[in-house]
Amino acid sequence: MKWCLTLLLLMQLLFAPAQSTQSENIFIITLDGVRWQEIFSGADATLINNTRFTKDTSLAKQMFWDKSVAERRKKLMPFFWSIIAQRGQLYGNRKYRNKVNVANNHRFSYPGYNEILTGYPAGIHSNKPVENKNTNILEFLNNQPAYNDKVVAFTSWSIFPKILGTQRNELPVYSGYTPLPDTANARVQLLNKLQEEVIVDTNATRYDALTFVAAKEYVAQHLPKVVYISFGDPDECAHRGEYDQYLQSLNNIDRMIAQLWYFIQSNPNYKDKTSLLITTDHGRGKKVKHWKSHNFLLRGSADIWLALLGPDIKPAGEIKMKQQIYQEQIANTIAALLGTNFTTGHPVAEPIELSVGH
Repeated sequence: MKWCLTLLLLMQLLFAPAQSTQSENIFIITLDGVRWQEIFSGADATLINNTRFTKDTSLAKQMFWDKSVAERRKKLMPFFWSIIAQRGQLYGNRKYRNKVNVANNHRFSYPGYNEILTGYPAGIHSNKPVENKNTNILEFLNNQPAYNDKVVAFTSWSIFPKILGTQRNELPVYSGYTPLPDTANARVQLLNKLQEEVIVDTNATRYDALTFVAAKEYVAQHLPKVVYISFGDPDECAHRGEYDQYLQSLNNIDRMIAQLWYFIQSNPNYKDKTSLLITTDHGRGKKVKHWKSHNFLLRGSADIWLALLGPDIKPAGEIKMKQQIYQEQIANTIAALLGTNFTTGHPVAEPIELSVGH
């Protein structure tokens, strides 16, 4: 009788799920080229007061400036510094030696998105729209019975179908000015028409507001379990040297994420069983003259950040302990939050050991 009990326990251990989590759904959100400095300290005094980068310094300061760092960052990103800071976790404030870094050597967009989504910082060396041969976490989850046909991506940058390997996996990816399906829906018809009217170049980066509206409409209709949303306005503004517009784009995105979280928490399919993971693909130059750019030569380009919110995330707020996290760990962290382990033909970094307290 004892050997039967032992065998039963052994079978339970061998065939138990990787991890028991409350999260049944996850929304992965990336903000292209957003520095950790603005996330944790709000507007930068050297840039908001510089008329080369901020056209109307008086108005920009009225909107986003305060002598107090705590008030300043809350002015810029109120959702981050109210809801996430109270109920989630924020990583990457280097003032506390809490570091999040890219592991790839390039420090620009395609290698960064590859690293975030595949857990493998190799194989991509440029921003050219070439098909990504690395397996990403979205296609991995889409191949699991619990998530099959419940995975979708909405991105402002038009080359994401290549980044996500859609020729191989046929993931539904709505990038750039790709029209939405469900054209019988009056709101989708209106959105598609609006996109047609604002297109300057079909390969251009779509306005983030349009990306968000498209994503939210699709989610409300189809209730996917894994959603990836990638915003692009901050990087576009920064490369043009428009610091005031860069700040405005962050404020807009923070408001959109707040709307998304309200929808999640007011919908019974998502409420209290959905996680948010928010991050960026790369940092930017630290010095005033270099803040517009990012590459392997500019200090600060590898410095990123991470925010988490959901039922499996302890409410630790801003993490102030010495720590080193890498971007390559994000893919398996997404898997871990859904109670699984991301494995494929190429190496995948281990998930992040999340903080359990202040």
